[in-house]
Amino acid sequence: MAHPASYRPKTGEIPTNPGVYRFRDPHGRVIYVGKAKNLRSRLNSYFANPAGLLPKTHAMVHAASSVEWTVVGSELESLQLEYTWIKEFKPRFNVVFRDDKTYPYLAVTMGEKYPRVQVMRGERKKGTRYFGPYTAGAIRETMDTLLRVFPVRSCSAGVFKRAQASGRPCLLGYIDKCAAPCVGRVSPEEHRGLAEDFCSFMGGEAKRFINKLEKDMAAAVAELDYERAARLRDDIIALRKVFERNAVVLSEDTDADVFALHDDELEASVQVFHVRGGRVRGQRGWVVEKVEDATTPELIEHLLQQVYGEDSEVQGRIPREVLVPEIPSNHDELSEWLAGLRGAKVDIRVPQRGDKAALMSTVKENAEQALKLHKTRRAGDITVRSLALQELQEALELPVPLLRIECFDISHVQGTNVVASMVVVEDGLPKKSDYRKFSITGAAAADDTAAMHDVLTRRFRHYLNDKAEQVPVSGEIVNPLQKPVPGGTEESPSDPSQPAPKAKFAYPPNLVVVDGGQPQVNAAARALAELGIDDVYVVGLAKRLEEVWLPDSDFPVILPRTSQGLYLLQRIRDEAHRFAITFHRQKRGKAMTVSALDGVPGLGEAKRKALVAHFGSLKKIKAASVEELTSAKGIGPALAAAVVRHLGSAENTEDAAPAINMTTGEILES
Repeated sequence: MAHPASYRPKTGEIPTNPGVYRFRDPHGRVIYVGKAKNLRSRLNSYFANPAGLLPKTHAMVHAASSVEWTVVGSELESLQLEYTWIKEFKPRFNVVFRDDKTYPYLAVTMGEKYPRVQVMRGERKKGTRYFGPYTAGAIRETMDTLLRVFPVRSCSAGVFKRAQASGRPCLLGYIDKCAAPCVGRVSPEEHRGLAEDFCSFMGGEAKRFINKLEKDMAAAVAELDYERAARLRDDIIALRKVFERNAVVLSEDTDADVFALHDDELEASVQVFHVRGGRVRGQRGWVVEKVEDATTPELIEHLLQQVYGEDSEVQGRIPREVLVPEIPSNHDELSEWLAGLRGAKVDIRVPQRGDKAALMSTVKENAEQALKLHKTRRAGDITVRSLALQELQEALELPVPLLRIECFDISHVQGTNVVASMVVVEDGLPKKSDYRKFSITGAAAADDTAAMHDVLTRRFRHYLNDKAEQVPVSGEIVNPLQKPVPGGTEESPSDPSQPAPKAKFAYPPNLVVVDGGQPQVNAAARALAELGIDDVYVVGLAKRLEEVWLPDSDFPVILPRTSQGLYLLQRIRDEAHRFAITFHRQKRGKAMTVSALDGVPGLGEAKRKALVAHFGSLKKIKAASVEELTSAKGIGPALAAAVVRHLGSAENTEDAAPAINMTTGEILES
């Protein structure tokens, strides 16, 4: 942990212009991004009296080892650049709002050729329109009712493909709740039009569709087409039923997003009601861990940045009014930024009285209840994870907290197709973006200990290389606007729009877990020692008795069977085993797919594909002469002759082989 004085910039070096600054840790990771109207004043506030800082800011400046800044032309540019960098680097000390995924959403996959209406939970996908959230019962009823009027496809990909292959639609197609694009009843363009109408209705344009259906019904009555008029009447009743579910809360010409916030010392809960046409069309919620000492105006600023900046679908639906409990910091610049996204003016204000203030109270009550529910659900999970990490640290007598754990496993079948896996756990949770796979060949594939030594050597050699390339000299202040200094460290790019290259192995673990006993542990420890790494600890988990082995130890550490630390090790080991097995099966499957052309000297994959594409089959290639083979792209006379020799010898080998009865296994005499 570095002292802020060791990397404090000289006051005269820091400009007084507006700009954005980044704190980095000793491994080069960006841990905090901030903006300032006056960079010198803001940065000096971190270093003038570190002991007097609030706890989280104190932890941040001591976790950092360098600071860098970028000067911008205006406060609006600093707002945009700060958002860009927070989104790119995901700093651990910045506020990040986690979307509330408790309730289901009605989703329309507009990114597909044939859009699909479905109920979705979890992560939001690009190209999909979301409406809600709803309760589970209400969303099914809403979807079932609307499909009567807007018969958009709602089946899975498997059902859709089977209907295409058979030429018959599913049940929904027969009962007129699907336009059946799978069998060509409507064209892709007509079906997309239905999906767009569905989205428009859910987006607040219900009256337009109801008025149109009423006119069509009147026209059908005038033409004495009473059957069509009855169907239209039923459609109008269905649309009104869905439309009237949303209570009128404001005047019909009001389009607004109403945000409210409730927080305590550690976390904050945010709720938003989306009001369109005076009716509440949707609700969303977030819970954020207050890892930085942010005031309510600062939290609201970060909230609006993330809500309207990340989702292009939301950008297209930014309302005229954004109602908030307090005016956010940088109010004017934030309004200008949102107006640029919307293409029209956006009014950010605090409602003082009337219906809007009453609705704000309702939203705030929802935020308060959401925070209570979140704490109730998360308490057990956080407690168990913290207990597991603490028990493990104490049992292994490690001097550092286990913030990052990496586990390695070797997989093979009788020494063939040897592979290894690396899985990563941070704060007790898997980080799948950092998982890695290794192929092992040569002498390293001789046995498990040699393979483990090879994998650990490769992994931590990458770490040392990335560290040498990315980490600035301790105490040096990096200004991205300056040009690289000859003989000095490499500066960050001056163009903030260009993302910095991400190192694959730049972050070392506190603990390495290997699947195996004392031999595997000693091999891993030897690999680290040979690289000069002495601050990463190694243990092994043996399967037979679930005993934990330390390097150069004659006796294992036995954790209690009910230990949360042991459960954590077992989960990590099992995940590494699953990941390794999956990769091994993929590699083994590829190895079993062998072509008769694989052994031709000088015939690579590209030329092999060109040869097959030219002749169409291996049988035709075997029948071709040298001159005919040279007509294929990239095949010369020498290579064509090699192909003929290879296929001729292979055919002779097949002819010489004895015939076998595949039913009995009997070798037949020729």
